[in-house]
Amino acid sequence: MTDRPNLTTAQGRPIADQHNSQTAGPRGPLLMQDAQLLEQMQHFNRERIPERVVHAKGSGAYGTFKVTGDITKHSKASVFSKVGKETEVFLRFSTVAGERGAADAERDVRGFALKFYTDEGNRDLVGNNTPVFFVRDPLKFANFIHTQKRDPKTNLRDNDMQWDFWSLCPESLHQVTILFSDRGIPKSYRTMHGYGSHTYSMINAQGERVWVKFHFKNQAGFQTMSDAESASIIAGDRESHQRDLFNAIEKGDFPRWNVQIQVMSQPEAHAWESKTGWNPFDLTKVWPHADFPLIDVGVLELNRNPENYFAEVEQAAFKPSALVPGIGASPDKMLQARLMSYADTHMHRLGVNHHQIPVNKPRCPVMHYMRDGQGATAETYGATPNYFPNSRAATPAECPAKKDPAWQLGQTTVDRFDSRIDHDDFSQAGNLYRMFDEGQRDRLTTRIAGVLGDAREEVQMRQLCHFFRADEDYAKRVAAKLKIDVQAAMTHATRDTQPATV
Repeated sequence: MTDRPNLTTAQGRPIADQHNSQTAGPRGPLLMQDAQLLEQMQHFNRERIPERVVHAKGSGAYGTFKVTGDITKHSKASVFSKVGKETEVFLRFSTVAGERGAADAERDVRGFALKFYTDEGNRDLVGNNTPVFFVRDPLKFANFIHTQKRDPKTNLRDNDMQWDFWSLCPESLHQVTILFSDRGIPKSYRTMHGYGSHTYSMINAQGERVWVKFHFKNQAGFQTMSDAESASIIAGDRESHQRDLFNAIEKGDFPRWNVQIQVMSQPEAHAWESKTGWNPFDLTKVWPHADFPLIDVGVLELNRNPENYFAEVEQAAFKPSALVPGIGASPDKMLQARLMSYADTHMHRLGVNHHQIPVNKPRCPVMHYMRDGQGATAETYGATPNYFPNSRAATPAECPAKKDPAWQLGQTTVDRFDSRIDHDDFSQAGNLYRMFDEGQRDRLTTRIAGVLGDAREEVQMRQLCHFFRADEDYAKRVAAKLKIDVQAAMTHATRDTQPATV
């Protein structure tokens, strides 16, 4: 067995004896110096991370998404750029209400969370095996989930809790009907449909926006089981869906889904709401296929099992805020709240740098100014500046060509409005300067020159432009104390009427 690799500590030190702790004599007490023992016990005490509040029990696999239909007229997203393009994906299935020990075959909604590793960043689609949800307003979400968990006194699942909530929230009836119908218990993860559920937006290369819903139709058909079949399976195997998915992929029996979208323009949204009274962004409603037919986009295939469940499935983090150019949010209230909530829960469970965990790591270059925090590796930024705007060389800059167009929602425009223009940033500073007496002006400009002198020349000249716009005397004094030619500084200020932000 000499070909086996050396057993080591977490720091890489080879371990000579993994059977015996260090003690004071054969029967003596343990020694605090046994760092090998302490390391293992300390790590073991921290092996478990908080389980997900929702979707705690899950299974996952890697695969590919291949474009089969041209939807570039709807979206400029690179993932859809041409027929035949393939993108790596990771899909996590889950039960929704149960804890990590829940049985796979229980009657419950199933999660369908999909991560596309696109060449423009990760795109996460956080959905279910149903096209709707129990509530439309996020203010009710946490309270709804409480009813699906355990009574705070008995620590038991409580049907009165559930039905009390549902009976007071009639918007839940659509999802309740699906859950308790024959569709409520899928036969396996491989034989159920998936839905993005929320309404998203797509933007094409011309800046035109449409609203979309995502559908994943299983090629094997949506197969379910009866209550009796479910009870029989649970009695013998609480991991039935996990086992089925893993074994099928290992044998090469790869599950596949046809990826489709429904599309609704803003005028169609207005007309449809006027006709039906249904809000197209209401998560408790579907868009009838007769009105908004399914459009083929591609094929999703799962073809590779994870090597380590904890690292790749338990630590997988999906968040609808992971959007890419050409795919955006919508006025769906539940989606709007989840844009924050999902990212926030991953920061709690996995840390602020959870995006550096391999299963969550984008497959494209990542450049930003966020820094540090638990688990930081600094691999994408190293010694580069941690602030923006800056004029340092080779630092990340904005990509104006990737800007999404504004939303026009009724009389309201949703956009990133430029806060740098149509503002007077200089008059009041100049007025204040002119209130100072001679001694105050001298001390002010001396202090500024003392520290501004440490900056690069281009920074000094840029700042002098601001001083000139506030008060000419202000700028001349600082320039003189920096030993900068005042005339050159004035020329620079005249030329650069609006200094660029880089």
